Amino acid sequence: MDPFADTLRRLRETFRSGRTRAAEFRAAQLEGLGRFLRDNKQLLQDALAQDLHKSAFESELSEIRISQDEIKLALRNLRAWMKDEKVPKNLATQLDSAFIRKEPFGLVLIIAPWNYPVNLTLVPLVGALAAGNCVVLKPSEVSKSVEKVLAEVLPQYLDQSCFSVVLGGPEDMGKVLENKFDYIFFTGSPRVGKIVMTAAAKHLTPITLELGGKNPCYVDDNCDPQTVANRVVWFRYFNAGQTCVAPDYVLCSRETQERLLPAIQSAITRFYGDDPKGSPSLGRIIGEKQFHRLQGLLSCGRVAIGGQSDESERYIAPTVLVDVQETEPVMQEEIFGPILPIVTVRGLDEAVDFITRREKPLALYAFSNSSQVVKQVLAGTSSGGFCGNDGFMHMALSSLPFGGVGASGMGRYHGKFSFDTFSHHRACLLRPPGLEKIYSLRYPPYSPRNLRLLLMAMETRSCSCTLL
Repeated sequence: MDPFADTLRRLRETFRSGRTRAAEFRAAQLEGLGRFLRDNKQLLQDALAQDLHKSAFESELSEIRISQDEIKLALRNLRAWMKDEKVPKNLATQLDSAFIRKEPFGLVLIIAPWNYPVNLTLVPLVGALAAGNCVVLKPSEVSKSVEKVLAEVLPQYLDQSCFSVVLGGPEDMGKVLENKFDYIFFTGSPRVGKIVMTAAAKHLTPITLELGGKNPCYVDDNCDPQTVANRVVWFRYFNAGQTCVAPDYVLCSRETQERLLPAIQSAITRFYGDDPKGSPSLGRIIGEKQFHRLQGLLSCGRVAIGGQSDESERYIAPTVLVDVQETEPVMQEEIFGPILPIVTVRGLDEAVDFITRREKPLALYAFSNSSQVVKQVLAGTSSGGFCGNDGFMHMALSSLPFGGVGASGMGRYHGKFSFDTFSHHRACLLRPPGLEKIYSLRYPPYSPRNLRLLLMAMETRSCSCTLL
């Protein structure tokens, strides 16, 4: 017996009723989501602290505020996004109405991860609700405290006839995926992404996969090492390195490595103190399984900075590894923790070659005082997103899409991209019922003259003429 059958049937009935399609209904759901964040901000911050030892600063910046901004943007632009989009016409369709209608898919499944359990759950939810879908939300069971808030409190702010939270571990998720959905949005590892994609393929369900990968960070010889160190340290060790777009390794020359190491040590000390373990600004590893995996990676290469760990607190110090070999585990898997390997290369060309020989990453970073060098890295590589001389900041713009390419994922969201992802773009052409004499040119018996006229009329070009 399918334990989710009744819930899914109820949501499908709501969608078929047309209730979620009205702009007023969509706006009401988004407003409810906004109230949830306002009313329960402290509750969410406490839950994030329990799960990840996340500071109030990081919680506000990367979880709550981003979600609130997405809601505000969607509410401001909802009617404009929903409006039919007119398209150019050729001569043969000048008398017709041609447009794209944005329709909700129907019943959407959102599977969220544990590393940013508020942001990466609610931001896709904003897009799904704004597009007029019914939603099944599967928060991560690993971030237990946040899961509890999302399961027990969030439904009180949304219409439960079109929204439901399902709980459980991998086995339960497997059962959920046996059901047919109209769209699936998954954020997580490539390994689980393949499982989700296989399940979606059985029903030919469209899907977005937001996956991870090993994000390169090239540092040019022509740079200020302390500026680079400040920025790399902040976004490598933010959320204890458990960030899908964090730099997974640095590529630089041996000379630049020697300049970077003392600068990185200086930044770590200024940010987290002489003993980072006591810093309220540094997070912890989410669980024992993840801790032990990361602890094993500390044996790769040579520890140049950090390397300390404490299993009782799931603490791993901000760490830098040098003399790392490409074949070692730390360079074969996404790290997802506060460990930063440095791989030395002879120059820009070797760095670009190193990057392009590997799977396409979710994010790619380049640091240089020369804008030409940054542009060369951009032109010579491919990644989901790119940022020159900083990290994370490309994600702060809702006007930029966020998503992977190749092994780092497929699909995109944030801002209007979220609305578009959860909308079916329906091609529509409305033709007047009369004027049969004009349209009879296409009917048999065919003639060379009619073919010439039709081909001329079907040319895609800007023309204000009408075919008479």
